[in-house]
Amino acid sequence: MTTTTTTAEYIIDARGKRLGRVASEAASVLLGKHDVAMVRNMTTPVRVVIQNAKKLRIDEKKRTDTTYDRYSGYPDGRKVLSMEKVIEQKGYTEIVRKAVYGMLPNNRLRAPRMKQLTIHE
Repeated sequence: MTTTTTTAEYIIDARGKRLGRVASEAASVLLGKHDVAMVRNMTTPVRVVIQNAKKLRIDEKKRTDTTYDRYSGYPDGRKVLSMEKVIEQKGYTEIVRKAVYGMLPNNRLRAPRMKQLTIHE
């Protein structure tokens, strides 16, 4: 018996939208809440594509005040970067990726769901 699953593609245009609105919409689709046959313990066969991430509407205050922490595991290994620095180093895709990652539940399905997310600047 062979089973074939068709992967649907859900496209989100981020032009002129707020970061949180785009991230929550993407997280909702990745969780499968858009589908009538939602199953909590499985990933849904959907690919989420976020386009025009560069054209997100982000205030200057949010760019300077929002911080992202990294910890290497060593003493004094904590690094704190502002949103401006992260955008400068890794681009807008990293900001959107971190926002969607934070909106998904912390369980074993988080990584497979994040693999279904594609972000284009």
